Amino acid sequence: MIDSGGAATDELATSVRTVILVEGISDRLAVETLAGRSGRDLNAEGILVVAMNGAKNIGRFLDRFGPRGRDLTLAGLYDAAEEPDFRRGLERAGFGSDLSRADLERLGFHACVEDLEDELIRALGADDVIAVVESRGELGPLQTLQKQPEWRGRPTDQQLRRFLGNSSRKIDYAPLLVDALDHSDVPRPLAALLAHV
Repeated sequence: MIDSGGAATDELATSVRTVILVEGISDRLAVETLAGRSGRDLNAEGILVVAMNGAKNIGRFLDRFGPRGRDLTLAGLYDAAEEPDFRRGLERAGFGSDLSRADLERLGFHACVEDLEDELIRALGADDVIAVVESRGELGPLQTLQKQPEWRGRPTDQQLRRFLGNSSRKIDYAPLLVDALDHSDVPRPLAALLAHV
C-alpha cells in the first residue's frame, strides 16, 4: 500500500496499473466500500486508491504516478471547490490545457458538488443519515449540535454536514453511509469514478 507521504511496497511496483487519487481517507474508504458492495476487488484488478492528504498535493502524486512518473492509468475524486488545484495539476502533468469539468471527467476525475459528505447526505436523505447516526449511538451529540444557536433552525442536511464534517467522523461514517445507500442512489461522482476504472 501507499501512504500520502509516498512510501510504497513491492506490491505497488508489480501489480498496480491504475491509481485513483482522492483528497482524504474518508474518500478512499467510500470508494473502496462502494467497489466492494459492487462485487469488485480493486486490489485484484490492480487498482489502488490513494488518499493524498488534501487537494494541494495533487501535483506531487501526478508527478509520481502520471506520464512523467510510473505512467499508470489515473482517475480521481475531488470537491468542486478544489477543482482549480486538480485542473492546474493535470495541465502541468501534460493532460491538456484549459481543461473544463467535462474534460476532467473524460480523464476520469469527478467532482463532488460540495464534498463527499454532501453527496452522501443528498443521496440517502436526512432521515436515513440520522438513522445511521442513531445506530452509532451519536443521536445525542447530533441533537446537541442542532440546539446550538448557530445551527438551530438550519436545514437538517446542513446540520448533518457539519456534524459529519470533522475528520474522525468523516472517516468513521464514510463507509457506513455508503453501505446504507440503495444501489440506485449512488452519488454520480462515485458511480462515474468506478465506471471509469
